[in-house]
Amino acid sequence: MTGDLALIMFPVLIGMIFLGFPVAFSMMLTALGFGLIRFGDILVLQFAQKVDEIATNYVLGAIPLFVFMGAVLERAGIAETLFDAIYMWTRKLPGGLAVAALIMCTIFAAASGVVGATETLVGMLAIPGMLKRKYGNSLIAGTICGGGSLGTIIPPSIPVIVLAPIAMLPVGDLLAGIMLPGLLMAGMFILYILIACTLNPKLAPAEEEPDPRSLPEKLRYTAFALLPPAFLIFTVLGTLFAGLATPTEAAACGSAGVVLLSLFYGKFSPRLIFEAALRTVALTAMILAIVLAGSMFSGVFFASGGMNATKAILDGFGLESWSVVAVILGVTFVMGFAMDLISIVLIMMTVSIPILRSYGVDPLWFSVVFLVTLQTSYLSPPMAPSIFYLRSIAPPEMKLAQMYKGVIPFICCQIVVLTLLFLFPELATWLPKVIYG
Repeated sequence: MTGDLALIMFPVLIGMIFLGFPVAFSMMLTALGFGLIRFGDILVLQFAQKVDEIATNYVLGAIPLFVFMGAVLERAGIAETLFDAIYMWTRKLPGGLAVAALIMCTIFAAASGVVGATETLVGMLAIPGMLKRKYGNSLIAGTICGGGSLGTIIPPSIPVIVLAPIAMLPVGDLLAGIMLPGLLMAGMFILYILIACTLNPKLAPAEEEPDPRSLPEKLRYTAFALLPPAFLIFTVLGTLFAGLATPTEAAACGSAGVVLLSLFYGKFSPRLIFEAALRTVALTAMILAIVLAGSMFSGVFFASGGMNATKAILDGFGLESWSVVAVILGVTFVMGFAMDLISIVLIMMTVSIPILRSYGVDPLWFSVVFLVTLQTSYLSPPMAPSIFYLRSIAPPEMKLAQMYKGVIPFICCQIVVLTLLFLFPELATWLPKVIYG
């Protein structure tokens, strides 16, 4: 197979996906068909080696552990106590319940790394309260969708665990790289809510009922609700950034910690662990099937000369490095409308990183920018995955048009962060240098 023929793999893959084939099967079948043309029967041995590589990849062992953390947090009832404690301090702020929801999303994104679970969990907690207090439906939708998207860009993040080996980066460096942009994004979301609700109080009517608890009672309740999850986050991120644990070991510590949390709050039960384990097996099987399929697809593409053909096309157009980055991010953004995050990471980054290295682009900086672009696509109409998550838990009075309207200000915040990353690349590279040297 020539390099030019290898380029046909992408149109075939996209066509199969739009015809309704699952992404993992689409990549496997495309790799199988083109691989048999190029390599013949030896392809079976090559695919067997890919299976062995994925099955024995130590870093990917963190995925089921992070999924288990999120599943236990979702089912253990820990969130209700924490949400009440946060709202106790934000209730007098403009849009205080929305601010509490965003803080909650940030904490749970830092505790689990699972995108959809954060949005669903916080949405079920916050939406009834915001509707009861007459919050605007567009503000509710934007808050829950925007907060849920933070799981992509706040560590630990499962897409990062998959992306780092492809980009040939240490997982710790990439997790540290997304920390500042993630916190900046969360801060901008909160700032927008405060400004919008101050300028238009009808978006979020002020809380009229005073909190009957005294300051000592509030402090005790906050410590009870916040310190254990904070310890969990420190167990994962603290041990990782301090160099005391690998990502997989940190995830294992987090899994043990979340079980201890369920015991601390009196929520532990064999049924809880069983349901969390079932959820973990289902999600992990899906993720690793996509990872395996992506490895097969990229292996055939590279071995068939597809990378050299792609580079030759870009050189033929005379594109500069920034133009190449813009093209890749544009394609990534569009793909986010139709595909899940892991699939996009595997398809785009496998091809992009070698090309960008040849243009002298910093892979760490680009990986962070890539993740922010994915997060923006996750939130953007008309095919925003975040809105589909929201529709599954939203009451009938919340209309689709209100959801589209609500996410627009949060998309603007994401674009601001993306612009800052282009203007100040140190936002992505400074913290890894400080931590790891």
